[in-house]
Amino acid sequence: MNRRRRTLWLFVFLILATLSSSAATSEPVCPASMEEQRKMPRQITTEIEIAAPAEIVWKILLEFERYPEWNPFVKEISGDPTPDGRLTIVVQPPGGSAMTFKPRVLKAEAPRELRWLGKLFLPRLFDGEHSFVLDPLGENRVRLTHSECFRGLLVPMLWKGLDTDTRAGFEELNQALKARAEERFTAAGEDAWRQGT
Repeated sequence: MNRRRRTLWLFVFLILATLSSSAATSEPVCPASMEEQRKMPRQITTEIEIAAPAEIVWKILLEFERYPEWNPFVKEISGDPTPDGRLTIVVQPPGGSAMTFKPRVLKAEAPRELRWLGKLFLPRLFDGEHSFVLDPLGENRVRLTHSECFRGLLVPMLWKGLDTDTRAGFEELNQALKARAEERFTAAGEDAWRQGT
């Protein structure tokens, strides 16, 4: 057997071994704690403080039909934002091409956390666990932690673009979400908001 053929068979074997080790397609990519997640070599974590209540930010995150009005990174999103629900998401990193994913929702805990798991073709080829976590910082202020953990055979080859273009897309989304939430909160008025909750 020539060297090229042996290399090909080795590559096929590694793919099959990797895929068979991940028979459970719902296995999370990210560790449970944010501290452990930050230690992962292939993850993007961004944060921003928003001067609005978590409920307003949460509502904007779930208004899927309005994403084209404000979201520069997630161009379209539709589907069922409940655990085990399916979403269809079109993302476009700055300067990049649009890509469509059909992830499964892992967690939707209002007004705290929205998390989904997307895969490219087969499990462990290119998996991404995307999350929005809202932590209250006071009565009308939250910290948004917007992150994604990656795993799979293709991740090392795609990492440079993920760490630059996708990270830039996350930052743009964060800024746009902050502006929309703060504008909505200001327009509603703090007193009116308190009475309405």
